[in-house]
Amino acid sequence: MTDVLLVEDDLNVRDALSQTLELADLNVTQAGSFLAAQPRLTRDLAGVVVSDIRMPGRDGFHLLACARQADPDLPVILLTGEGDVPTAVRGMSEGAFAFLEKPCNPDELVATVRRALTLRRATLEARRARGAQEGGDAAARMLTGVSPQSGVLRDTTRTVARASGAVLIHGEPGTGTSKVAEVIHLLSPRATGPFVKRSAPALDTATLVEALTLARGGSLFVDHIDALPRPLQHRLPEDDAQTDGVRLLAATNADPAVLHHALDPDLFYRLEALRVHITPLRDRPGDVPVLFRHYLALACEQADLPVPDVPPDVQSRLMAQNWPGNARGLMNHAMRYAMGLPDNLTVEPSEQGDRPRAGLADRMRMVERSILIETLTRHKGQATMAARDLDLPRKTFYDKLTRHGLRAEDYRPD
Repeated sequence: MTDVLLVEDDLNVRDALSQTLELADLNVTQAGSFLAAQPRLTRDLAGVVVSDIRMPGRDGFHLLACARQADPDLPVILLTGEGDVPTAVRGMSEGAFAFLEKPCNPDELVATVRRALTLRRATLEARRARGAQEGGDAAARMLTGVSPQSGVLRDTTRTVARASGAVLIHGEPGTGTSKVAEVIHLLSPRATGPFVKRSAPALDTATLVEALTLARGGSLFVDHIDALPRPLQHRLPEDDAQTDGVRLLAATNADPAVLHHALDPDLFYRLEALRVHITPLRDRPGDVPVLFRHYLALACEQADLPVPDVPPDVQSRLMAQNWPGNARGLMNHAMRYAMGLPDNLTVEPSEQGDRPRAGLADRMRMVERSILIETLTRHKGQATMAARDLDLPRKTFYDKLTRHGLRAEDYRPD
């Protein structure tokens, strides 16, 4: 996979730039001219473009125009040996991601490429998610999140859905076990059949028989399966691939290890075969801003309110929370935020005693990120002024932005 398409007509310069990028663990594809690079300028290019401006024949500006025609979201970083302001202004006004003067500072080059690559990957991932939603993929449509854990959850759900056996879904309260069960049903061959939900503590013989009847040809979801009395466990459906049977989807908030004592051995080992784990929200903080905006939009739609802005400092505080109520707790906070109620966010202790969820290093990174965001916001995205305010060399300041996935330009007024 190409991380960087490097376009430079001078072989020595091209090799030097390529070596700098490869030492930073970036995969480089070289091209000596616009004509050599043109076939690779496509909407599917997974990487970014670094191109010299002054080249024989078609120059870097022509390459930029061609790249933007192929994909307006493809980042192009332009290089020049002439540090004149008009050229830089033209490059940026025509849509270049960044403009660097040769000879490039290696650290600045790598940092700029990494920022562009982060943006590119996020853009392609968002496109894939939209495509999956438009294609009817219930996992992409209903299981929101951009973290690796969310990706694993969607993939596992799709895989489990194709099977016919009973499924055990486990996660902490508020993680959304019933939603995952519904996704499994919608992606399964039984999608056109009924999806019946019941809570184990509310079941008795009569209500269980009724639920099984209603679920025939579809799926029966039993929440809190560990609370189901043993006599009722024997009445649950066996594994059955026939269309008129019932597929069992069960969930628990308890550690699956305790189910061995709570369940009949036959039921336990049937559920053990296909398991889906939902990671708690505190272990995937990158999902918090995405989920919060999703819940905020829903809350505003229900209450007929305009969707308020979520400033970076609010997002940072959201990500620093422990969220013991997981997605349900985040949803409740989104409702309060939509109503304009006070923000009472605090860093909450974890369930293991009074020890904070994050260690000192993690807490310090969160504080540093918040300070960078606050300073950039106050100086309206002017990196030089923000770096001076924090008494940091420009290179160090940009290194910190890269480390935290921040871009100064994102804090500039429209």
